[in-house]
Amino acid sequence: MFDLGFSPDDRRENIRRIGEMAKIMADAGFICITAFISPYREDRDVVRARMEAGQFVEVYVNAPLNVCESRDPKGLYAKARANEIKEFTGISAPYEAPLKPELELPTHTLTLQESVAKIVEYLREEAE
Repeated sequence: MFDLGFSPDDRRENIRRIGEMAKIMADAGFICITAFISPYREDRDVVRARMEAGQFVEVYVNAPLNVCESRDPKGLYAKARANEIKEFTGISAPYEAPLKPELELPTHTLTLQESVAKIVEYLREEAE
């Protein structure tokens, strides 16, 4: 997993790997929650297409760029702004927001607990 960088091809491969692992877990009957930056709709659509109906739930963790930067414990945004990291999502590379996510969490207005509660509520409603 550490052989990948921030290029579009590396991002695509990262999402493919995560999606494959999530599919294996879902096929085994587990609920697998993954959290990662997936900047391209096409990559997310490829993962969705490989899953069975109902196995893929797209949760759009939506926060303004300045909020993302303020939450960055590794200082990656600062490095990207200093041109130390190329093709960094939101700085020197695009982010394609989901068009129709199953759930959207505006985390700049929700607490962590509220965000988690919305995910749990969504999953409970879908299970009924």
